[in-house]
Amino acid sequence: MPFIKEIAYELQWQNSPATWTAEPLSITAFGKTDLFVSPQGDRPTLNAPALVFDVSKDFMLSCRVKVGFKAAFDAGVLYLYQTDESWAKLCFEFSPQAAPMVVSVVTKGTSDDCNSVFIDGDSTYLRVAKLGNAFAFHHSNDGKYWYFIRTFALEAKPVKVGFVTQSPTGEGCEAQFSEIVFKEESLKDLRSGV
Repeated sequence: MPFIKEIAYELQWQNSPATWTAEPLSITAFGKTDLFVSPQGDRPTLNAPALVFDVSKDFMLSCRVKVGFKAAFDAGVLYLYQTDESWAKLCFEFSPQAAPMVVSVVTKGTSDDCNSVFIDGDSTYLRVAKLGNAFAFHHSNDGKYWYFIRTFALEAKPVKVGFVTQSPTGEGCEAQFSEIVFKEESLKDLRSGV
């Protein structure tokens, strides 16, 4: 089974990567891989490699995400999963205009896709948090001050959390996840920057 020293839980793959390494965590996706259920009725794509673990308590998972951008929608992702109809992802993604940006997707049957902020460079910090029955997404330029992206609820079911790389339009993508911090504690204030 995969092992990451910062996370004291058993990890498992949902969809196999092209390649991966543990130190630092790097995941390479095959081409034409994504996690998306189009609200326009297109066939769902749920084949991106995801390295996940089960969590029952409130938590915060953050890391620095560096992506080898090549094609539109290449991304490194923090991911929440319950079922194929109930999941969410916070992406550091390459836009069709060739600009890196933070994008969030919340899926409740179909995917609600929301572009947030452009990032200058090939890396940024992402954080996902569970607060009771709610979840929150944040991003940071330095891993210290956190900017609020969105809050939402999923189904009242157990959740897995983890890391994804995707390459929906390209021939493959590598993302590196470093400075991983996992805490089983509640985020106190969504908009304080902490």
